Amino acid sequence: MSPIDLNQKSLLISGACGVTSRTIVRALRKSPRFAQTRLIGMDVCDNPFTLYEGLYERIYRVPRLNDPQAYQACVANIVQTERIDAAIVVPEPEVLFWTKNPMPAPALLPPPRFSTEALSKARVYDLLKHTGLVPAYEILSREAILAGRVLDRFAGSAWIRDVSEGSTSGKGAIHVHSQEEAAAWMVLNQGTQRFMVSEFLPGRNLACLMLFNQGRLVKLGCYERLEYFMAKTVISGVSGNISKGRLINDPVAVAASKEAVEQLCRHTGETMHGLVTVDLRTDAQDAPKVTEINLRQVAAASAFAEVEGANLAEAQALATFGLWDDIGPVEVTFPPRNRLFRDIDGLPVFVPDYEDLPIGQCLPRR
Repeated sequence: MSPIDLNQKSLLISGACGVTSRTIVRALRKSPRFAQTRLIGMDVCDNPFTLYEGLYERIYRVPRLNDPQAYQACVANIVQTERIDAAIVVPEPEVLFWTKNPMPAPALLPPPRFSTEALSKARVYDLLKHTGLVPAYEILSREAILAGRVLDRFAGSAWIRDVSEGSTSGKGAIHVHSQEEAAAWMVLNQGTQRFMVSEFLPGRNLACLMLFNQGRLVKLGCYERLEYFMAKTVISGVSGNISKGRLINDPVAVAASKEAVEQLCRHTGETMHGLVTVDLRTDAQDAPKVTEINLRQVAAASAFAEVEGANLAEAQALATFGLWDDIGPVEVTFPPRNRLFRDIDGLPVFVPDYEDLPIGQCLPRR
C-alpha cells in the first residue's frame, strides 16, 4: 500500500448535488483511505437539498456548460482557492467537456472519442449492430412512427425510448403492444423528435461497473435492479433510481460489457481508461444485451462499499491519485442473498443475508 496519506488531500466532486455524486461521497467515507479527505463539491445547484445535507466541506455553485468560458474560469478559481489535488467528474456532459478541454485538476476520464460515441445511444447501437451485443432496433422520427407500421419486425411488441444524447431516467420510454399505442406515445411526446424502437427485453435489468487502466480491466462490480422508486407512477416502470437491488457475480454480463467497450475503442482507435457503467437487459433466454454505456458510476453503487474489497468509489479515487496498485482484487464474491434497499427519506441499507419476514414474526433492531 502506498504511504501517501489521502486524508490530507482535497478532492473535488462535480455534480455534487446529484444522487450519483452523493452516493460516491458516502462510499468514499466508508473507506479508511478517504475517511478524512477534504471533499469539495461543485454543481449548478438545481437541487438545494444537498447544500444543507452536510456531505461536503463546501459546495460551490458553477455556471452551466453552455457558457464554457465562465465554467472553466469558475472551476479554476475553485481549484486554486481550495488547493484541489484531484477531481472526480460525474455528470456525463461534464465528463465529455473535461475530456476535450484543458482543466486545472487531474481527473480519471475515459478517452475523448469514446466518450463522444458512448454519450449517444444511437451511435452505441449502430457501432454494436452486427456483434449480437444489442437488441434488434431502428432509429425513427416521431413522424415515421406516426405514419408507419413500425412494430411489424418486433412481433407486435417493442420498447420505445428517447434517443437524444445524455437522456436518462427512462425518459421517453414505453413498452408498446400495438401501432396505436406507439402513435399515442408520439402525440404525448411532441418535444422529442427521434426515438429508438427496439426488441423488448423481458429479463433481468443489470449494470456492470468497470474500471480500466490503459486497456486492462482492474476493477468491476455488477448489480441487478429489482425495483424502481415509484415505478407505478411512470408508464415505462423505469423511474431512473432503484428502491431494491442486489449485488451479483455474472461473468456472462461482464464479458458482454467488456466486449462492448472494447468494440467502441477499436472503432475510435483509443485505449480504454477510466470508469464506465454498462447497462444491460437479458432477453427471453437470459442472454444479456447492452442497452447503454454510461461515463460514470450509478446511483446505487454505494452498496459496493458495504462488501470488503468491492468499493468502486474507493477504487476510482485511488486510481485518480495514480495508486493503481492499492485497488485490490478485480472482483469479489458477493453474498448470494444480499439486498440493497433505498428510500426517499432514508439512507441506503445493505443487507448481506436477506430473507422475507414471515407474517407474525419480527426483526430485532440491528
